[in-house]
Amino acid sequence: MLMPKRVKYRKQQRGRIKGNATRGNTLTYGEYGLQALEPGWITSTQIEAARVAMTRFIKRGGKVWIKIFPDKPVTKKPA
Repeated sequence: MLMPKRVKYRKQQRGRIKGNATRGNTLTYGEYGLQALEPGWITSTQIEAARVAMTRFIKRGGKVWIKIFPDKPVTKKPA
């Protein structure tokens, strides 16, 4: 799983998501890419699940580059 080695504070304020990204949405590696249709937070488990699904589909024929890093802690509301 991806996670930062060291963070200054354990929990981060939630903040807001406004609109679609304007930077970092062009391809730097390869010929194909995945782009989100709506804004949202993504966890390291979701990134790993997507990576496993893609590598299973392309088998040995290609490479997968992941350019996002889950550095924002996402917590759930208490039950």
